[in-house]
Amino acid sequence: MSPQPAIPRVSLSWLLVAQVLVIIPHLGHLPLWVTALWLACAAWRIQIFRMRAGYPNAWFKALLMLLVAIGVWFSRGSLVGLDAGVVLLIAAFILKLLEMRTRRDALVLIFLGFFAVVTAYLFEDGILAALFSLLPVTALLAALIGLQQSALATQPWPTAKLAGGLLLQALPLMLLLFIFFPRLGPLWSLPMPSDRSVSGLSDSMAPADIAELSRSPALAFRASFVGPVPPRSQLYWRALTFERFDGRRWSQSAELEPAPPAWQKRGDPVRYSIVMQPSGQPWLFALDVAETGLTGARQMSDFRLQRQRPVEQSLLYELTSWPDAVRQPQGIGSDGAQRRALQLPERGDPRSRAWAAQLRRDYPRAEQLVQALLNHFNQQPYGYTLRPPKLGVDSVDEFLFDSRRGFCAHYAGAMTFVLRAAGIPARVVAGYQGGEYNPSGGYVQVRQFDAHAWVEYWQPGTGWVSVDPTFQVAPERIEQGLEQALAQEQSFLEGSPFSPLRYRQLAWLNQLRLGWDNLNYGWQRWVLGYQGAQQLQLLQRWFGSLDSQLLALCLGAGGGLLLGLLALGLFKPWRRERDHQRLAFLRFERLLARHGVQRRAGEGPRAYAERAALALPRQAQAIQDFVQAFEAQRYGGQARSATLLRQRLAEVRRALPWRLARRR
Repeated sequence: MSPQPAIPRVSLSWLLVAQVLVIIPHLGHLPLWVTALWLACAAWRIQIFRMRAGYPNAWFKALLMLLVAIGVWFSRGSLVGLDAGVVLLIAAFILKLLEMRTRRDALVLIFLGFFAVVTAYLFEDGILAALFSLLPVTALLAALIGLQQSALATQPWPTAKLAGGLLLQALPLMLLLFIFFPRLGPLWSLPMPSDRSVSGLSDSMAPADIAELSRSPALAFRASFVGPVPPRSQLYWRALTFERFDGRRWSQSAELEPAPPAWQKRGDPVRYSIVMQPSGQPWLFALDVAETGLTGARQMSDFRLQRQRPVEQSLLYELTSWPDAVRQPQGIGSDGAQRRALQLPERGDPRSRAWAAQLRRDYPRAEQLVQALLNHFNQQPYGYTLRPPKLGVDSVDEFLFDSRRGFCAHYAGAMTFVLRAAGIPARVVAGYQGGEYNPSGGYVQVRQFDAHAWVEYWQPGTGWVSVDPTFQVAPERIEQGLEQALAQEQSFLEGSPFSPLRYRQLAWLNQLRLGWDNLNYGWQRWVLGYQGAQQLQLLQRWFGSLDSQLLALCLGAGGGLLLGLLALGLFKPWRRERDHQRLAFLRFERLLARHGVQRRAGEGPRAYAERAALALPRQAQAIQDFVQAFEAQRYGGQARSATLLRQRLAEVRRALPWRLARRR
């Protein structure tokens, strides 16, 4: 058995480069010991190539694998799951470098690298991540080319150039498959990585939680409207409702009505689409009251939209909302729903309860009492701040009557408490308010600092009515945004000094930021959002009614056409230089063969001509003249002249008997 050839230097070099490029996107969520492991293995591999170190033995490799498993266990808490699986994959990709001896081992490492490139999309799927992934793919292709026994095996840059060319040639076929290939749902469900934490609303709320969100510039979602964008003061994006209060924190009720809520469509609908960022939560963002055709999503009894599975990757969905809809005018639902909308702790906040009783006596009608509360917040010296004082056990009392400084969650929670204490069903709604309009793309981008909380109260015949006590204290928060509301306090994004959102007053920087965001939005909307429904709409717009057979036919025909075009581009038959000397000699052979002189296997041109001259003595001179001209051009370095060879061949044809020369 012949020994396997050694791995060329160029291939090894590109493999090391590829490993660096594959690991870079994972640095944010890989434990530090993985980087140290790569540095050690790369240095060892270089020493092996320089013949200054040997390959590790089986016992040492087993020890390394055991140490890696222990490291994954301590850093991820498990050896299974997405987090641990990615770390194990990257570690195996690194360790394989040490035992790579043959070309087959290098192929395994290269293919493992392609798979590791794909896993980076589980953590980041933006346009920058997609563009960067082309670098490790090119390096892996260069390593694959360097493995071949060719002149390129010693030339690193021509190898990389060829790899880039191959990647470009594959792009048309990739685009065809992207457009036409059916979108299949995953065969399994993977949980979101635990270290891929995203800031966002949770299923419970304390005032400090919303305040913390308002310090984050992270993107929550983008919304594009069909028609004019509603005024900012009308952009209340519902996420979820809080009905249970324990004295400190508002949370979702564990009990929900099984039947969908009753509501009546009123007014003009608002049609729009949302590209939502991964949140790890099942609820969707929407304006009230919303309907969507998204598969697996439904309207819950509290009017929020919710999916069956959490949103773990960018999600595009279309909605229609009726802002003037009447919600549950005839009744909230069961007795349990009524009880949940009035629930309060048995004890605590006595001053607020007493004030609610006084308000109820003064204002017997619910809408009058609500207006009195709003007027109170507007006329009394309340303040809007991200730096409220800490509250004690009776948090509502201390906020309403002592500190009077807080954030939207303080006002929404306190108002809901007072309404319930006055016997009016109410609840806190959490979501986002407003958003920044991007004129470059004509859409609204909503970030975490737009997180907001407001109040809903219910009355017979009227249904649920939304009110926002924050507007009475800081109307600029609703009409202009958080930055303007905190202008005097100067606490807007104080923890993110390098965020471009803090420098929107610089026109050129702001235009650059909005343009880049528009580019990312297009990527998410038209590439990441190109799923089954969008694909079907596009193909039906192109081809009309579409079935699976026609789709398969289009895919096959388009693939064949692209492969044909690629073949033409690779072989370039129109540029291929024809061998006029050989063609002339082949015609010479066929001409003599028709006259009984067949060329023998391995017979040279001169020997063949001498034998033909003996068989055809009258044509001997013409035969010799043709062969001499052929040899002079073919082997003597004489300038090529197709015309001369054609003339000599014509002389042979004329010298031969006419009848035989024209017979087939």
